[in-house]
Amino acid sequence: MAEFLAGYFKLGPGDYGHGDQMIGVKLSTIRGLIKPYQRADLPLAELEQALKSPIHEHRLAVLCLLADRAARSLKPRTANPAEVTAIYELYLRSTAYINNWDLVDCSTSEIVGGYLLDKPRDVLYTLVRSSSLWERRIALVATHLFIMRGESADTYALAALVLDDREDLIHKASGWMLREAGKRVSEDELLAFLDQHATVMPRTMLRYAIERLAPDVRKHYLKAR
Repeated sequence: MAEFLAGYFKLGPGDYGHGDQMIGVKLSTIRGLIKPYQRADLPLAELEQALKSPIHEHRLAVLCLLADRAARSLKPRTANPAEVTAIYELYLRSTAYINNWDLVDCSTSEIVGGYLLDKPRDVLYTLVRSSSLWERRIALVATHLFIMRGESADTYALAALVLDDREDLIHKASGWMLREAGKRVSEDELLAFLDQHATVMPRTMLRYAIERLAPDVRKHYLKAR
C-alpha cells in the first residue's frame, strides 16, 4: 500500500512530492483513528509540532483534526472566533508542511475559507501568486466554503489569475472550483467566465469546469479551446 500511495501522490525523484515519507494508511482509516480525539481539544501548540512530522499520514491526521475543530468553531452553538483565528494563523505559518494535494484539500476550505468568510480576502490573492504550488492551491480551494455559502466572485477572480499557471494540479483545483461555482451558485456566471476565457484555459481546467454542463454545451467549449 505504501508503494502504491507513493506513486499516487508523486513522491518519486523529480515529482512534486519528492522527499515525503508514506507508511500506507488510507484517509478513511485515519479518520477512524482520530475520531476519539475530535472533541479532545488537544493543545494547538502540540498539534503544530506534530504537523512537522516527516510522515505524510501524521500530517494528514493533524490537518483533519484542525479542520474539524475550525468547522466546529464556526457553528453558532459552538462558535469560538478566537480558536478559528488561532487555527488559521497556525495553518498559514505551516504551509511548508502542507505539501501535497490531499493535505490541502482536507483542510483549507474549513480553516482558511472559514476564517475569511466575514473578512477581506486579500491573503488569497497573495497566496495565488506564490512560488509554492501548494500555497496557490490553498488560495483556490479555500473558496469552496464561499461557494457553499452562495459566493463565487473570488473563485472566478482567482481562476483568472492562474490561466497561465504551469502546474496541472492548479488547473485541476481551479477547474474543480469553477465547476462547483456553476453547480451551486450560478451556471450563467460560469458560462460568462467560459465565454471570456475558454479559448485560453488549460485543457484540464476547462474539462473540470464544464463537467456538469449539458453535453452540447461541453462540446461547444471544447471546440472553442
